[in-house]
Amino acid sequence: MARNRLQIGRPGGRREIPRFASMGATAVVFAIVGLIVFGYVAYNWCRIDVPAKHIAVLTKKTGTDLENAQEVSTGEDTKGLQLEVLNEGRYFKNPYSWDWAVYPMIEIPENRLGVRVRLYGDDLPYGNFVATKDTSKGIVAQELRPGRYAINALLLDENRNDVNFRRPTSDYVEIVELHKPVTIPAGFKGVVTNLAGPIPENPNQFLVDTGFRGVQKDSLDEGTHYLNPYMYRVQAIDCRSQRFNLAEGDDMGFPSKDGFWVSLDGIIEFRVKPDNAALVYVMYDEAKNEKDNQTTIDQEIIRKVIMPNARAFCRLRGSDISGRDFIDGETRSAFQAAFQEAIRKTCDEQGIEIVQALITRINPPQAIAGPVRDREVANQKLKQYDQEKLQQDEEAKLAKEVALVEQAQQLVAAEQEVVKLTTEALRRQEVALAEANRDKDVAQEALDAAKDMAEAILAEARAEAAVINFENEASAAGWKAAVAAFDGDGQAYARYVLYQKLAPGFKSIMTNTADSPLMKIFDNFSAQNNE
Repeated sequence: MARNRLQIGRPGGRREIPRFASMGATAVVFAIVGLIVFGYVAYNWCRIDVPAKHIAVLTKKTGTDLENAQEVSTGEDTKGLQLEVLNEGRYFKNPYSWDWAVYPMIEIPENRLGVRVRLYGDDLPYGNFVATKDTSKGIVAQELRPGRYAINALLLDENRNDVNFRRPTSDYVEIVELHKPVTIPAGFKGVVTNLAGPIPENPNQFLVDTGFRGVQKDSLDEGTHYLNPYMYRVQAIDCRSQRFNLAEGDDMGFPSKDGFWVSLDGIIEFRVKPDNAALVYVMYDEAKNEKDNQTTIDQEIIRKVIMPNARAFCRLRGSDISGRDFIDGETRSAFQAAFQEAIRKTCDEQGIEIVQALITRINPPQAIAGPVRDREVANQKLKQYDQEKLQQDEEAKLAKEVALVEQAQQLVAAEQEVVKLTTEALRRQEVALAEANRDKDVAQEALDAAKDMAEAILAEARAEAAVINFENEASAAGWKAAVAAFDGDGQAYARYVLYQKLAPGFKSIMTNTADSPLMKIFDNFSAQNNE
């Protein structure tokens, strides 16, 4: 018993705890573990993980049953497939009441469009195949452009094969079909036929206004257009220039005024006027010409528009002209000009632009072709000779004018040379004159300097002469005084001076007294004394 009881001591006694207390603690632990396990299981069973680029489709398993005319559930209170889907994320639903499945989103690739076909809703009115309301079943008018859409639908390719994988028919509410967009090449116009619009008030017309059933007045320009193929049919009409020969595959001829058969050939270049592409398509196209959203309507235009107008003009206008007139160049030129104008006017009224209409060859009647041709050749030669004579006259006149021009050019050149030489002579004269004036100024300055120098030299010479005169006068005065001392005898004074100069220079003299050259000096003095 001691093992099954827990005793707790306390002052004054002992108290026993019953066995069920320990069992309660164990139950609490088990309850907590049970709650954790239940929460883990419930979390995994109730959790809905929707990965990126996916959706979750819900189906209600409990609630009110659907009526026989209903395809999908109208809300969470009704059993069946739900319209609303779960986008990317994490959600929790009771697995007892709900069932779900995860599928990839509807993805429209590049260069494709999607057409939705709603499988639930109200039935369409009589004569309609496109859903007029959001609650109507059938083809949805609005197409899906390239991109990703959270739609519970089965995606089918162009061959109506499931793109992703086979899904049960009870698990989607729409079908999305992939189609190619309409591409209008450069130089083409797209003629649109509305297949699902309301009937126009006046159906007996070639074209209808935008939005009504029938061929639309407005056509599509070049480029890529995303249009629902169940609602619109587009045919590309070539609006570029086309060319063909009139006589290709058939004889293009007519009887002349005098009953001869005249055949011709020519080249006509035309194109469908872009603004009238839809009208031309309705008026002249045939079903055999349509292939891959393009219509080769050029042959129909040639066969139904251009050739009938060309034959009508040639037969009406050609019957007023005789056969021989077609050999004349002027008549042929006038016929061709009238032909081009008439074809251009009549075809323009029917939406066809004639770019060029040339008659390249006219075959006149052979019976009259030879003589008329010879006459025409003679006339042409005469005109040629006249032209040659006129040309020669013009060449002579031109040669004369050229000679005059050359003479004028030479005269101008001579005048220019004269002006050049005159200018050069004047320039040299001015240079020589400037140099002469410069030399004259230099010479004048030199002359002035020489005069100044001569005056200076003359003054200096005069001064020196004056000094010499003064010195001479002084010496003469001295000599006069000295001579006066010798009683005015100059000879005596001269001998005195001579003896005075010579005496200090003689120490001794050895000479003959009679014929000595030295003594000859004194002869003069002796002679004077003797006198």
